[in-house]
Amino acid sequence: MPADLLTTIADGPWLLVGVFALVLLDSVLVVVPGEIAVTAAGALAAATGDPPLLGVVAVAASAAFCGDALCYAVGRRIGLRRWRWMRHERVAEAFAWAGSRLSRGTATVVFTARFIPFARLAVNLTAGATRVPAGRFLPVAAIAATAWAAYQSIIGAAIGALLPDAPIVAVVVSVAAALALGAAIDVIAAALTRRRERVTPPRDRRAGDRTTCPRRGTRRGRTDPRP
Repeated sequence: MPADLLTTIADGPWLLVGVFALVLLDSVLVVVPGEIAVTAAGALAAATGDPPLLGVVAVAASAAFCGDALCYAVGRRIGLRRWRWMRHERVAEAFAWAGSRLSRGTATVVFTARFIPFARLAVNLTAGATRVPAGRFLPVAAIAATAWAAYQSIIGAAIGALLPDAPIVAVVVSVAAALALGAAIDVIAAALTRRRERVTPPRDRRAGDRTTCPRRGTRRGRTDPRP
């Protein structure tokens, strides 16, 4: 009975509608399980034949692109300090990190951030707030959304192909795999960030705020020797 119900849901159009809605919300609210929805749909596509795998990829890619473009537009419109949560210390640090990365190159950071939930939100908002040209941001965002959708769908499809006679098990295993891969990506990203911080010397003060130790024969705040 549960397997028949799952097959019925997969046959109808509402599964892809739900995937689109969850992925779109996931681009704005990182707690929404967009990755899980795409992976589970990919598992159903392989295990039952519905929905078509290419349809899952197309819907997920479209929703991801729309969500990323929406975040970019919000950042461009209101900046990074309009709402209280934006001024939280950890969030402000994420925006600062995203700004420094975007200043070095747009394509790499926009593409890689698509695979890391909170990083993509910070990067997309910051890209809009710092006026990264839309003609540079949107094509990269479209490519990243397509790659992300294909990656998540193929993971689910691979599991579904291994369990063609057990669609419920395929969905459960694909959800677990999506969670495990997401956690692994977060751990790797955090480790790379810590490594980069150890290699890069800290900037405790701005160049204009530097002070020097007074030389012998000078007072604090003076640079000329005492006559």
